[in-house]
Amino acid sequence: MRLPRLSIVALLLAFVAWSPLHAQVPGSPYSVTVPVSDTSSAQRDEAFATALGQVLVRVAGGQDLRNKAGYADALGKARSLVQQFQYAKADGGGLSLQVNFEPGAVRRLIDTLGVSRAGVKPPVLLLVKGSDGQLLQQDDLGSLAQAVTAGGTGVVYPAPASTPDLARVAAADPAALASINQQYHTGLVLLGNLHDGGGDWVLVSGGKAQRWSNQGATEDAVLADAGTGAVGRVGQQLNVVSATVSTSRLWVDGVGSAMAYANLLSMLNADPTVRSVTTLGAQDDGIMLEIRAALPAAALATSLAAGGRLLLDAPHDGADASLRWLH
Repeated sequence: MRLPRLSIVALLLAFVAWSPLHAQVPGSPYSVTVPVSDTSSAQRDEAFATALGQVLVRVAGGQDLRNKAGYADALGKARSLVQQFQYAKADGGGLSLQVNFEPGAVRRLIDTLGVSRAGVKPPVLLLVKGSDGQLLQQDDLGSLAQAVTAGGTGVVYPAPASTPDLARVAAADPAALASINQQYHTGLVLLGNLHDGGGDWVLVSGGKAQRWSNQGATEDAVLADAGTGAVGRVGQQLNVVSATVSTSRLWVDGVGSAMAYANLLSMLNADPTVRSVTTLGAQDDGIMLEIRAALPAAALATSLAAGGRLLLDAPHDGADASLRWLH
């Protein structure tokens, strides 16, 4: 199918309106809080190494770096990458250490390890109801959050005054997901319902829902297992980085204005896996793009949708993958 070319006026408007957009991810991927038993130098260095391991996984997009040459040496020198650290009382009265690493140094280390940077994954919004039907707060979700962050993915919690409609989120309603992206800047949502001895879970990623149930001896065990399960499912979708560059055609629907077109291009050009973007044509409010990226078409579409501004969409003629722009 031959698509009509975008009008010159529309393209000019788009490029005049274009400006780089910086991802607004709640919480820095270069900041980690880990438990410590005391404030000794030895315990602090051990915490630095643990924290750096988590940050490296995050910045590498969830890839397992433990078998990379130089990885162990890097953890042993974690202190040299620390920008700032601070002790604090942890939940339950223990002690924790918040560590902030220097972003540029971490990115250079990733490159030195010979890893293709996939970009930091968006955080997972945690919406979990307890056995009493009430939404659990941050202090109640420590074991779940720890399991998710240990797998290289950040977490974010719902604002008390603006809890999303859980039924609409679980059904992957586009309007509900668009609202979540506007407030939390993510397309990854984990919904849970705890009951005696277990829980029921829904992971929404890019508008697609995955469901499962689990059991555990304690509530913390159920939450930790759910976090591990969520990280595994996110990883299967997003931890796909190729050593070669693929060329794919992506159809993006819902691009109804020059500003939307400019924002879409800005987002694509900011993605570290994307090498180039070419607009092939347009029809109604849809656009056909040719994208060269370090991801095959399906993985690229899934990765883009996880950010929350796009949804995976029905197949379109001539496209390797299809997406819908939310706003």
